[in-house]
Amino acid sequence: MSDGTDTGRYLRLTVDLVVEVLDVDALQAAALAEIRDPQAELDDAERQEQIELVNSDETGAAALQWLIEPDHVLGLVEHVAEVEPREAMLGVEPSEGVLEDEDDHEHDHNEPGHIH
Repeated sequence: MSDGTDTGRYLRLTVDLVVEVLDVDALQAAALAEIRDPQAELDDAERQEQIELVNSDETGAAALQWLIEPDHVLGLVEHVAEVEPREAMLGVEPSEGVLEDEDDHEHDHNEPGHIH
């Protein structure tokens, strides 16, 4: 809630999620279908560039990024009436398959950042 006086508080929500790609070819095919969809707001040059990017990425990261909609990210907080999402940015990159815990311990459910 803002009263128009720049007194609002902003929080940056950081989420790390590791997924295992079970079928890179199928993942790429799904992304290519999205890119080729006439409703994708891409001109011909952009469309071709994205097709080449997805096809050349053997990890599937570019394909997965195409398949995750911004509304999915904003949905993390849509049930919380006390906050209003302002913007979201998503990055997908290759991983070693495990999350790196900076603290080297599991979070207590009474601490901020717990997982349900």
